[in-house]
Order: sequence, then structure tokens, then C-alpha cells
Amino acid sequence: MTGPKEGALSLTGQLERRSPVGSARGLAFLHHSCIPHIIHRDMKSSNVLLDENFEARVSDFGMARLVNALDTHLSVSTLAGTPGYVPPEYYQSFRCTTKGDVYSYGVVLLELLSGKRPIDPLVFGDDNNLVGWAKQLQKEKRSHEILDPELLTHKSGEVELYRTMKETELVEKAKKNKQTGSSQLLKSGYLPLGCAAPRAF
Repeated sequence: MTGPKEGALSLTGQLERRSPVGSARGLAFLHHSCIPHIIHRDMKSSNVLLDENFEARVSDFGMARLVNALDTHLSVSTLAGTPGYVPPEYYQSFRCTTKGDVYSYGVVLLELLSGKRPIDPLVFGDDNNLVGWAKQLQKEKRSHEILDPELLTHKSGEVELYRTMKETELVEKAKKNKQTGSSQLLKSGYLPLGCAAPRAF
């Protein structure tokens, strides 16, 4: 999904569109349909696998935790997750929530949009990451520089980029709006719902 593409088949077009929608459906299933609910705690691009029909599946539940449907968070004694994907508030509160998974999902969307890795000192420096870099460009009204130029070469690329950017905006709102979560992403109308729903997560 990121890095050198020579000699490798890149995830483009319909395949790239199926990856975010499958991931969002997977998280929505874990957060709302499972009883008790499940917080994944390590949502990242390498934990999104594709089946024989190229439908996305959320994988690797080694760090996952069960949470009562009435609880808003889980207090933990140790941090879990992969640097670059972990919400910054985790380092202060040691509380994991479903919103943390949604934040990590937003990082995956930024990877798709930018073609960059979450942490890359050569690109972002030692004290920054993909999210901080994207926020700075947005603040400077240079959001167009976030986009990977290769995405615009695909048919209907601008429409799909717009949808993915709207998804990313919704993810950012998740930190401020209590009603925004994985299920709201699916209801937003910006996810390409024409893709078949995954059968398992």
C-alpha cells in the first residue's frame, strides 16, 4: 500500500476502495454487533488482509480486549498498538476505547490517500508523523499536497479521493463528537457501499 511499487502489484482502483470499506465494516461489527464489544487496539494497514475475492478482513486480535456495552472505556496498565497508529491520548490516559480503533482506521485512510507510512523520519522528521504532517498541511491550506499523485491517474479517481477525504474528516471528528464512530462512518454515505459486505471479520 505504501513504499516502492516497482515489481509489485499496487492496491488501486476498486481494490483500494474495498480495503477501507471492509475495514470499517469489520470495526463496526466488533464495536457494535459483538456482545461483549471488542476493542481491537492494533488497527493498522498490515492487519487488513484480503480474501480470495479481494474483500478486506480485519485480522490479528492478539491485543484485543472485550468491553461491556455499557462501559465507555477500559483502563489498562500497559500501552498496546503500533507507533504511528496509536491515538496520542493513550499515552496520557492509559484508557482504550472504540474511538482509538477509529483513529487508527483514519491513519490507514491517510496511508491510502498519501502513499506514505505513518512514521518516516526521512519524510516527517524525528518529531512528527503522518497525522501531524497532514494536519500541518491542512492548517496551511495545502491539503492537496497530502494526495498521492498516482491516485489521480485512475478513472474516477477524483470522486473516490473526495469520498476518502470525507471519511478522514469524519474520523477526525470522532475525537470531538461522541456520536461519531465506526457505525457512523458506514452511514455517512461516503464509503463506497457498493462493495459486498465481508462475511467474517
